[in-house]
Amino acid sequence: MPIKIGEVEALFRYPVKSMGGELLDVADLGWHGLDGDRRLAFRRADLRGGFPWLTATKLPELILFSPVRQGPAVDGNIPTHVRAPDGKELGVFSQELATEVGRRHGSPVEMMHLDRGIFDEAPISVITSATVSEIGRLAAQHTDVRRFRPNILISSLRSVPFEEDEWVRGVLSFGETDPAAIAITNRDERCSMVNFDPDSARSAPEVLKAIVRVRDNKAGVYGTVTRRGRLAVGQSIFFEPAAEHREQL
Repeated sequence: MPIKIGEVEALFRYPVKSMGGELLDVADLGWHGLDGDRRLAFRRADLRGGFPWLTATKLPELILFSPVRQGPAVDGNIPTHVRAPDGKELGVFSQELATEVGRRHGSPVEMMHLDRGIFDEAPISVITSATVSEIGRLAAQHTDVRRFRPNILISSLRSVPFEEDEWVRGVLSFGETDPAAIAITNRDERCSMVNFDPDSARSAPEVLKAIVRVRDNKAGVYGTVTRRGRLAVGQSIFFEPAAEHREQL
């Protein structure tokens, strides 16, 4: 039987991979994650093999660019513009934006749009506020949740750091009537992205070092969608272990 583990504290969407995100009150959850999440990314035009996408691990300033919506969104929830660190608003598919990002990167880039999203591991990432706070304590740093770039921030009833690890291979459902649901697939292995202050892009290596030291470089979890639906801040969240979930299918 599913047990209540907490509530949705915040929802985040990142229209352009590695750029600033959007804080949402509600979000539609589809088979490929939150509607409009990570559907865009800059491809490194000079790269002929390997990982093609430009991320903040290569260009930390990328997190200082943020999505802007001027009028109706492009193709559903794709933003119309991007605000650069200097305040200029550039069309999301414009050559001006590609030129600005390429100039900062030092080589040409082009914006790509993939309907199914551009994810490193899985379409949904989850972390609890207790985990974020504990990492901040261990690192002796202010750890804004945006460093971890989750889709779903959970306020846990137990408020135990790293509780998410217990959910792997189980299912989280959201709400009580025809709930959206995600299967938790694996722990989230972290990279240097967590070191970057989301407001300045300054690096604090102590953050990643703390995660490596106490949690084998993992914090939070990934998930795949098993039931589409709507997520909302304040929504109750229920956990069902894997064995129980299979018996009900």
